[in-house]
Amino acid sequence: MDDLKVAVIGAGVIGRTHIDTLSKAAGVGLAAIVDPMPAARDLAARHQVPHFADLEALLASGRCEAAIVASPNDTHVPIASRLLEAGLPILLEKPVASSLAEAATLAEVASRTGVPVLVGHHRRHNPLIKAAKRAIADGAIGPLVMATVTCAMLKQADYFDVPWRRDPEQGGPLLINAIHDIDLLRHFFGEIATVQGTHSNATRGLPVEDTTAAILTFERGGLATIALSDAAVGPWSWEVSSGENPGRFPKHDHITHLYSGREGGLSLPDLSLWTYEPGDNWTHPLTHRRLEAGTGDTYVAQAEHFRAVVRGEASPLVTCEDGIANMHVVAAIKRSAATGQLVRLSDLQETAP
Repeated sequence: MDDLKVAVIGAGVIGRTHIDTLSKAAGVGLAAIVDPMPAARDLAARHQVPHFADLEALLASGRCEAAIVASPNDTHVPIASRLLEAGLPILLEKPVASSLAEAATLAEVASRTGVPVLVGHHRRHNPLIKAAKRAIADGAIGPLVMATVTCAMLKQADYFDVPWRRDPEQGGPLLINAIHDIDLLRHFFGEIATVQGTHSNATRGLPVEDTTAAILTFERGGLATIALSDAAVGPWSWEVSSGENPGRFPKHDHITHLYSGREGGLSLPDLSLWTYEPGDNWTHPLTHRRLEAGTGDTYVAQAEHFRAVVRGEASPLVTCEDGIANMHVVAAIKRSAATGQLVRLSDLQETAP
């Protein structure tokens, strides 16, 4: 079967990651780049594919069978909707929308057209995450009691020269970074029931938050805390501890996720599993072992899964509904931070447009 012809819409940082990935993944190929910036024209020339300044020009060309939407967040829904209406399957970067109202619009279009949507929560394709998911599903730690997720990174000042990254509706570490951690918590432990959150922009003084903390409860039981900042120094972030993107980030061997259950504890990204012998407790030594994980490029695995989804050989690992559910959690944290009140996800969903 011929390679799947994929257009990449948006040639920013994540768009270029997808463009490079398509040259490595099996069964897919870069068909075109869509971006109005002059640099995108040069990028397309280097990859020897057509460049289009806008989406309509791409659609008129008939050059692609599917598309990756990696444009600015506030364009995700109009671009994704137009592609779905045209019958083109999409890999849609997170967040899937810039508001819950827009997310509802996307859900309606996706449901009505029935065209496949894969959401770009790429970490689910990481061999480390797959190994952790198997272990948790098999009962290695038992029912969740508590989880702790930490993310500290110091983003450079010129990162915020891009206007949307300063916009509270589009930027900030909650939507850009923590939404991945929220997706993994839901992936491992099920739906989130309530959130209590707070945030601050005191360090940088920009309109968007730079630091956030939240307490989450789960419908099946258990508590989780998330603390993150993009204005703080430390090796405690998935980006620099997992080795997931060696071309962009250095690797530091530190844990960032701690999951504790009734039967054991698991940390990531080192895949350390800690358990007691039957009948033991805190006065006894714990047994430690590292879980086995395969190897492979996370983005390549995502691209190859996208091909399988488009060809009808697999269902999306991360659905449109997953992407929207993650947005609801982010919105609940922001509402809690603004009001000082605990927010129930069920209440938020009921009042969403």
